[in-house]
Amino acid sequence: MGILEVFGRLLAESGFSALTWREAVMLAVSCVLLYLAIGKKFEPLLLLPITFGMLLANLPNAGLMYDATVNGGTWYESGIIRIMYSGVKSSLFPCLIFMCIGAMTDFGPLIANPVSLILGAAAQFGIYIAFIIANASGLFTGGQAAAIGIIGGADGPTAIYVANNLAPELVASIAIAAYSYMALIPLIQPPIMRLLTTEKERKIQMKQLRPVSKTEKIIFPIFVAIFCSLILPDVAPLLGMLMLGNLLRESGVVNRLSDTAQNALCNIVTIMIGLSVGATASGQAFIQVQTLAIVVLGLVAFSFSTVGGLLLGKLLCVLSRGKINPLIGSAGVSAVPMAARVSQKVGAEANPQNFLLMHAMGPNVAGVIGSAVAAGFFMLTFGH
Repeated sequence: MGILEVFGRLLAESGFSALTWREAVMLAVSCVLLYLAIGKKFEPLLLLPITFGMLLANLPNAGLMYDATVNGGTWYESGIIRIMYSGVKSSLFPCLIFMCIGAMTDFGPLIANPVSLILGAAAQFGIYIAFIIANASGLFTGGQAAAIGIIGGADGPTAIYVANNLAPELVASIAIAAYSYMALIPLIQPPIMRLLTTEKERKIQMKQLRPVSKTEKIIFPIFVAIFCSLILPDVAPLLGMLMLGNLLRESGVVNRLSDTAQNALCNIVTIMIGLSVGATASGQAFIQVQTLAIVVLGLVAFSFSTVGGLLLGKLLCVLSRGKINPLIGSAGVSAVPMAARVSQKVGAEANPQNFLLMHAMGPNVAGVIGSAVAAGFFMLTFGH
């Protein structure tokens, strides 16, 4: 066999010969998103593993997302990322992430300022707007529209959990949209915040929150887990794990478990869920009308959720005679603590003496509960 034949055979069997235009587009998109994650530092903990998973999934003939069970094989013969993806499909990863979030979350700002609850509820506005639009479009069933709407909660684990139960065929597209918009919060939210608030409102400084006792912090997760799960049993896996993680933190008697949940476990699950969710965005599956509609509806949901929180924040600003900065309402979209940091950043730009982070954390953690309750409502309505 001549040298030219060897190189010809090598090229014919390489990924270059099998590369389609869809895969090429997704590889280009992956490179752009990697630049945003590394160069611009747009929530790299989420965006980097998701984007690299997207890149790996679009390498022809690599087989990282190959599903052996489709052809009668066993699960362990599947591609390595496909095996990881089982944790997404089973809702194991979303529930574990919720436990980790709970262990990292201080519910003190919410307990100290209960008005945060209604700000968190208002910031779920986009969920219902997106659901109405998706349902009216004729492209999706009621259950699918509900799963798409949950993207507006800016809560990736909840979006995956609802999609697994109501629209398993759309898990990949919904997960990609939800996590991508969570990662791009610093890019999406600030223009909306500046558009809907005046400079005077953004400059408002808020008083320090009252101290919250340890007893209050211990009772809170137990009460929320019991109360919300009795009202909406379908949401018990998510809220139960969230409140378990928080109880590990606040009880003070299991510091090793709390530390593991906050650090090692959270980092491991973040890598696996990011990589496997990103790997679902193959060119063949992703570049089609229905998927692109989900991406657009996800942006609509996320934007309207931000708007809902801001508008209620403006109303509360008026009712409190200028004591509440409306920027904290945008943090109610529940992406903890990213949305709260954005509120702090935009507020500090208007007034360098402004410190809104702890005030924004109230609506932020309330949004986590709010999106989980919305998920429970949709599952009760459209579940089998």
